[in-house]
Amino acid sequence: MSSDNLSRLAVAVGITLAAYCLLAPTDFVVQVILWMALAAVIAAAMRFVMLIGEFNMATGAFYGIGAYTAGYIATSLDWPLLLTIPVAGVVAGLVALALGYATMRTSGAYFMLISFAFAEIMRLFYVESDFLGGNNGILGILVPAWIEPYYPAFVVIVCMMLIVALAVVERSHLGKIFTAIHNNEQVVRSVGINVLAMRVTCLVIASIVLGIAGSLYAYVASVISPGDFTFMLSVFALAYVKLGGDKHPVGPVLGAALLTLVAQYLLGFGAYDQLFYGIVIVMAMLALPNGLLGRLAQLRLVKPLAAALHSPGGRDA
Repeated sequence: MSSDNLSRLAVAVGITLAAYCLLAPTDFVVQVILWMALAAVIAAAMRFVMLIGEFNMATGAFYGIGAYTAGYIATSLDWPLLLTIPVAGVVAGLVALALGYATMRTSGAYFMLISFAFAEIMRLFYVESDFLGGNNGILGILVPAWIEPYYPAFVVIVCMMLIVALAVVERSHLGKIFTAIHNNEQVVRSVGINVLAMRVTCLVIASIVLGIAGSLYAYVASVISPGDFTFMLSVFALAYVKLGGDKHPVGPVLGAALLTLVAQYLLGFGAYDQLFYGIVIVMAMLALPNGLLGRLAQLRLVKPLAAALHSPGGRDA
């Protein structure tokens, strides 16, 4: 199977899942599909910033900014759903622009620690802000009746579009610059490209996607609170990327889907579900150091990935 066929297969699966959501919008399986779709977007956004070689531990924070923005303007200002979603993306993007301009001069462990600190700052901001509900969060973020039967399918389709958009940008000239920055930042700077602007642009694009996904989540959950957007969300996103494989946009989607299914299965273990979930992640990381797609590539089932894995210039975020 070629890399392009793998992408087409993923899109076909997404369309199929959206169709299922239309046919059975109240089914429990639909709820699982929604968690999978939202987790896939979070993972894809995490991987997108990895194109420039950075681990964005504020991934969950930007997801939360989108959710809180949509929740607040929907419940307090009574804005319509179709307006709250893009506004949430814009707000997340503007926050990322300010954060990126101030912090993207750092890299590696320094940026990771700063982004981690930002995630904690945002969580404390939600807790201390009475107008956002404090510890209780925002309640009653309801989907309008006119779209309620179609909302699950709407979420799946929008999530799929967001993931495809990130993949299209990755394949564009801009995406190649992002990858070049990761491979050798000095070479990119030597040809006159503003590396800081490119690094900030990468963070802003990923954050807009996360903001939109967060707004979708707010309506899916109806209730949001600070505990939903801790740094652990970013840790899980990184696990999704590494389990699925970071060499192809489909990898994070595959990892997110599998770990979401595992999490649902482990709920039956009660208080020990988080323990077993952690064990599953550790075992998966040890058994699949290049992710599931990396394993398929080694078996020569995904040919372009096999070539990438053995290429000396292959990305290794």
